[in-house]
Amino acid sequence: MTTSASGTPGTPPPPPSAPPKPTWDPFQPRNPHPWLRPTIRIRLTLLYGGMFLIAGMVLLTIIYLLAAQALKDGSHLPFQIIGVRDQTTDAVCRLPARADGGGLTTSELTAAVQQCMERQRQIALDVLLQRSLLALLGLAVAAFAFGYVMAGRVLSPLERITRTAQQVAGSDLHRRIELDGPDDELKELADTFDRMLDRLDRAFTAQRRFVANASHELRTPLAINRTLLEVQLSDPDASPELVQLGKTLLATNERSEQLVEGLLLLARSENEIVDRKPVDLAEVASQAVDQARGEARTAGVELRGVRRPVYVQGNGVLLERVALNLVQNAVRYNLPEDGWVSVETRARPGQAVLEVENTGPMVPAYEVDNLFEPFRRLRTERTGSDKGVGLGLSIVRSVVRAHGGMVLARPREDGGLLVRVTLPV
Repeated sequence: MTTSASGTPGTPPPPPSAPPKPTWDPFQPRNPHPWLRPTIRIRLTLLYGGMFLIAGMVLLTIIYLLAAQALKDGSHLPFQIIGVRDQTTDAVCRLPARADGGGLTTSELTAAVQQCMERQRQIALDVLLQRSLLALLGLAVAAFAFGYVMAGRVLSPLERITRTAQQVAGSDLHRRIELDGPDDELKELADTFDRMLDRLDRAFTAQRRFVANASHELRTPLAINRTLLEVQLSDPDASPELVQLGKTLLATNERSEQLVEGLLLLARSENEIVDRKPVDLAEVASQAVDQARGEARTAGVELRGVRRPVYVQGNGVLLERVALNLVQNAVRYNLPEDGWVSVETRARPGQAVLEVENTGPMVPAYEVDNLFEPFRRLRTERTGSDKGVGLGLSIVRSVVRAHGGMVLARPREDGGLLVRVTLPV
């Protein structure tokens, strides 16, 4: 009789709860508004334009105060009125009339003229302020435009360095900046970058030479061993013990061949793909599903999913290897019964998506990133497994990065993984 954790006899213990979901969504696109990126040119433009605008406002304030003081000092009448005949027609400076119909006294007339001049001074100041603000607005626009042009001229060497770095990122290690001009900080930066590119070019050339030599030196003895073992196993007079030993050694040799092939493919896929051709991602995924169908049938795993045509620029063989590794990984790490693997392709604006989802054991969120490391599996299992050599997801990540794409994975609530590969179209 079994007893549950709560003490009730006869009831099985509750299943383990799912690992906590991550609080972030790894599938959200990064930097959705690249045009809002605060570049150095924009910041220099704002700095130059802002400084000019502040200087213009200070200058306008000083001019306005000086003009106001000058108009105030010049508004006092340097004479005394002893008589007047009112013929004013301007509504702004119309002299007031007395209630009894009589004429204005000299003091009243002087005050009226003083008030009229004050009103004229205020109108003149208002017109001066309006025209000065319009002039300041025009100068501010010209200042920002001039600042933008000057910032572009100052930063043109940096733009040249950036373009060269982008071309180098596309595996064109033979490009150099070769910046001309005065021996300043930007010239020093460009020369340092050129020297770094020289070292990188030599290092990658040596790596490619090593991969080519290792491909021959490692494959040849393994192929010879496989041939000798197959010949020995074909001998009808061989004893059962010898046959069993030969099968064991042949399986070990085959595993070593797979490991060598995986390492060589991993080394070759680190560089970005230069020779690109149109590839239908749906066709690549369908071929991978067909190749894994026999293994899935043996494991009792259902293969399903809708694969819509979507074309990308890349290497069809490497992309097929990506899809095959994901499908095989999803089939091998699945439920013992009633498991399924969904393989789908679809198009998004500017992107092509390959999505592989499968049932399986619970995967903690903190273990997902470790699955993409070489020779790493769930629960830190190393290469002592019969499900592969531990390079499948590492090859997937390297090939996807070489195509300028991104691969992300997240655990499912019911167990298993959802792996999404995003490639530029």
